[in-house]
Amino acid sequence: MDTKEGSTMTQTAEYELTRFFDAPREQVWAAWTDPERFSRWFGPETLATPVGRITLDAWPGGVWRATLVGEEGFEVTLDGTYREVAAPERLVFTTGDPDDPGDGPASIVTVTLTDAGGRTEMRFHQYGVNTDQEHAEGAKAGWIEFFDRLAAHVHDQSRSWASSSL
Repeated sequence: MDTKEGSTMTQTAEYELTRFFDAPREQVWAAWTDPERFSRWFGPETLATPVGRITLDAWPGGVWRATLVGEEGFEVTLDGTYREVAAPERLVFTTGDPDDPGDGPASIVTVTLTDAGGRTEMRFHQYGVNTDQEHAEGAKAGWIEFFDRLAAHVHDQSRSWASSSL
């Protein structure tokens, strides 16, 4: 991925995942951009992502933020900024601030959705900053779990949509 001229951004890890979903592209897009739908799949099974703790201002320069909540008051907030939004096919957003990450990890994520004859192919690319390979492998495993939940969510949504249009 190209970086801005003069940027101090250093690539330290990168990976790509490809998934197919049994749902139209617009439904997968909505799962990424509608807080109600996002809350149903974002995060591991052991944590909740309450809709009232989600911000998805899906436009270039807009903020995304999601607080995952667990037992005994555990909370973790993930956030970043949208860089590109082209409905219903492409989202580019950051996690943290990859242009000024300080000592913490940050990344640029690109999600590309392609119509695959009523199904959706999703390509997910994450380009990390201040991220060693071990952290990247953990993040990748986390996203795989999230995407299993996303698959179940959009499958359920497709079934409900199909039965309501009969």
